[in-house]
Amino acid sequence: MSLINLRKMAKQQSGTIASVKVGGELGRRIREMGLVPGTEITIQGRAPLNDPVALRVLGGTLTLRNNEADYIMVEIP
Repeated sequence: MSLINLRKMAKQQSGTIASVKVGGELGRRIREMGLVPGTEITIQGRAPLNDPVALRVLGGTLTLRNNEADYIMVEIP
């Protein structure tokens, strides 16, 4: 298994969040969306200029800007 930045994941690639490396208001907001270590995610797609990225998380879809995705490390099988 390897660690990869969420921003670098490909469409339809899945993994498990290993860490969220940001604090403060942004860190709290990311965690409130359910993006916490141990959560499984799948990349659903990207906007035409690759920002934002759509994620499948906990049975729902959410989007993150790349500058937010930069703080999330994902373990890829």
